[in-house]
Amino acid sequence: MSISRRTFLKSSGAVPGALSLGLAPPALQSSAEGVSRLLAAFVVDSKWPDIPEDARKEAARAIVNWVGCALGGARHETAECALEALAGLSGPRTATVLGRKDRLDILHASLLNGITSHVLDFDDTHLATIIHPAGPVAPVLLALAERKPLSGADFLHAFILGVEVECRIGMGVYPSHYDRGYHITGSAGVFGAAAASGKVLGLDERQMNWALGIAATQSSGLREMFGTMCKAFHPGRAAQNGLTAALLAAKNFTSSEQSVEALRGFAHVLSGERDFSKMTRGLGETWEVTRNTYKPFPCGIVIHPTIDACIQLRNEHSLRPSDIDRVELRVHPLVLELTGKKTPMKGLEGKFSVYHSAAVALLRGVVGQKEYSDEAVRDRAVVALRDRVTATVDPSVREEEVHARVVLASGRAVEKHIEHVVGSLENPLTDRDLETKFRGQAEGLLSEVEIRNLLSLCWSVASIPDAAAIAKASVPA
Repeated sequence: MSISRRTFLKSSGAVPGALSLGLAPPALQSSAEGVSRLLAAFVVDSKWPDIPEDARKEAARAIVNWVGCALGGARHETAECALEALAGLSGPRTATVLGRKDRLDILHASLLNGITSHVLDFDDTHLATIIHPAGPVAPVLLALAERKPLSGADFLHAFILGVEVECRIGMGVYPSHYDRGYHITGSAGVFGAAAASGKVLGLDERQMNWALGIAATQSSGLREMFGTMCKAFHPGRAAQNGLTAALLAAKNFTSSEQSVEALRGFAHVLSGERDFSKMTRGLGETWEVTRNTYKPFPCGIVIHPTIDACIQLRNEHSLRPSDIDRVELRVHPLVLELTGKKTPMKGLEGKFSVYHSAAVALLRGVVGQKEYSDEAVRDRAVVALRDRVTATVDPSVREEEVHARVVLASGRAVEKHIEHVVGSLENPLTDRDLETKFRGQAEGLLSEVEIRNLLSLCWSVASIPDAAAIAKASVPA
């Protein structure tokens, strides 16, 4: 028997007319009211002198890494497809697609640069959430910098704030949100893009709150898409949608002012569990950008310990394919959940195969972009060894850890335990490592002089007068 609308209003204590106005009854209101407003106020009130030196330094490292990744993916088939589909729809072509001579309007350039910077799966990772922070945030800031002069300090300040907002919202819903199947870089990244854009556009507190709400209602990205071009589409769309949110809010386009915390808002609808304290505790005192990490290998980050272990075993024992009988891995549960593709057929699928990654690491002793080409995943030698790799889930193994055991044809076994993988917070890439990675992605696209100039601009971003110089310097002569 259905309950009448009047009976529901009476029993719930709701004010008559509340439902017709789209308001939830009092009993359904979130106990975390004010989170959206606090985050908006934090972004609006923040001043550049508030940002500590370690956060500024790490943000510059993130920009070096992100620009390199955008260059590396600039000519990828995914970028070519997106440009062919969308270039004809562009408005005023004021913004650069990094690493190319193409220019688009600020919304489409944000989309393309978000795609290219993520398509190789070589970008940064906030390990507490598995968000790739720069992908949704940096593209919108460069696009805005080419629209209106923006100092490097203001660029970096907005970048740090955008990273803070997306990672804090992500921490509040991780891992439940991720376990439901959302690609958190897209779904939380849209908030970072909106916050960073809104800071540059000079939104007031209420407008910033609206921008977060407009971002929230566009939150998207499904893990089902991993191994396809859509995975890179997620940070690109988050950038485009976040910028759209800020542009709309700047013209007083309204949204809910409890978009993150309301019962029918982001955190409750898209996550089975949530901890709002993680979104606000220590806000302005601790900085999530300082917990950012950078990948040494262009693939899903949970595979990195396996690659690290296999390369070390190969080098330490001079292993040849004929020496190896089988490979046994003990891994964190996420490894098989995210990268359990046993028989990848395309390079993008190989990035989500721990079996392919282990085999190619042992065979070649290096894992770069060539090892995730269509040719590499179909290489007979790689396939033959891949079929002899097994992976067992062990809940006691941490995400940055692996136990690898190679059983030789002679019956002898060699083992490697990686406790802190290269690229982790405990074993980070150095500035020199980041430069080497940058050069590897820029070579063949830019000249040596152009590479040096672009690297210099990225490292010194906080002191350059115009952040748009980075975008301009990325264009091949």
